[in-house]
Amino acid sequence: MTDQTLDPQIHIHDLGQRARKAARGLVTASTEAKNTALREAAQALRDATPDLLDANGKDVASVEGKKPESFIDRLRLTEDRIEGMAKALEEIAELPDPVGRKLATFERPNGLSIERVAVPIGVIGMIYESRPNVGADASALCLKSGNAIILRGGSESRHSTRVIVEAMQKGLEAAGLPKDAVQTVQTTDRAAVAALLKADEFVDLVIPRGGRGLVELVRDQASVPTLLHLDGNCHSYVHAAADVDKAVKVIRNAKLRRTGICGATESIVIDRAIADQVVPKIADAMAADCELRGDAEAVAIDDRLKPASEEDWSTEYLDPIASVKIVDGLEEGIAWVEDHSSHHTDAILTEDVDAARQFLTSVDSAVVMHNASTQFSDGGEFGMGAEIGIATGKMHARGPVGLEQLCSFKYLVHGDGQTRP
Repeated sequence: MTDQTLDPQIHIHDLGQRARKAARGLVTASTEAKNTALREAAQALRDATPDLLDANGKDVASVEGKKPESFIDRLRLTEDRIEGMAKALEEIAELPDPVGRKLATFERPNGLSIERVAVPIGVIGMIYESRPNVGADASALCLKSGNAIILRGGSESRHSTRVIVEAMQKGLEAAGLPKDAVQTVQTTDRAAVAALLKADEFVDLVIPRGGRGLVELVRDQASVPTLLHLDGNCHSYVHAAADVDKAVKVIRNAKLRRTGICGATESIVIDRAIADQVVPKIADAMAADCELRGDAEAVAIDDRLKPASEEDWSTEYLDPIASVKIVDGLEEGIAWVEDHSSHHTDAILTEDVDAARQFLTSVDSAVVMHNASTQFSDGGEFGMGAEIGIATGKMHARGPVGLEQLCSFKYLVHGDGQTRP
């Protein structure tokens, strides 16, 4: 349980010291030991299902009537979702160990042999909002990549997070690894977040995962290096050469499969050349389940669309709402996406390979897709087992952040008595 009597500065200092010590233990851990910890943690999660459902019920009850349904959906756990968390841990155990990979080797004329090898980053601070499974995924990815992690989940998910962390620690102990490799902040005092962001002595990287407000807070206040995960104002562009029925099917999935995830399409962009065909079919497929807000041209084609405001073009709804914009050809479509996307994930629907190539090359987003639902923008779907977030910046890592992206590297130099002239 959380303890509001804790001094945030002292508490973060204590967590950081223990995490740093645990990270030193993990860096030499065998692949077998790390995989055993993950498998044991997966079983501990399954064993804890009744406790976790009870804890999650308390979390959900604390926000019902206060938060939108999309928020509650992200917070809510079910037996299937818990099983999905456990399976993700087992899938990560099956992935190759990223630590110790030889990234490059080369010989110098003086006989020096140099290797560039992958190593853990060290201690990761993970600050996230309402999704409890983020704690399990992040812990598992950090464990496998040799990093210790300090979790600071949203106060709304504190009961769920406690049970998840206990399961992860049981896995670590069963494998003979330091249980402090996975810890959680034990206070909901927001001063603890500020302290974590300034804990340069112990924390090597902070990763925020949540809404724009959280990410901007971390960006503006952190002295620890950060890996930012911005909002997902994702676009699906229906090109003039699209297979219309295919495009409509994909877009319905991209928007409505789960509206509360960052890879959900929020804006549908349609080529004017086929707008008369596409807009009514989009409305047929989605209007009963999704509020469609269109520009004047789209509304004129189908009055099931409501007029969009200027704000709609830059909004991540995370709800069953989508904007619809009509553009005049591929170049205008690319320009519209570039100007309004959050550069998380954007897609083109077309049977024209050249048009697809131009879109994929020109749109500067972390993930760009052709004829596929933007909801595939996910580490698990990319074969990474899970993800710690979708990085939208351009430094170190971009797109789904998995095991390889949670490693840095160092150089190993082998000599035989060489001295530098």
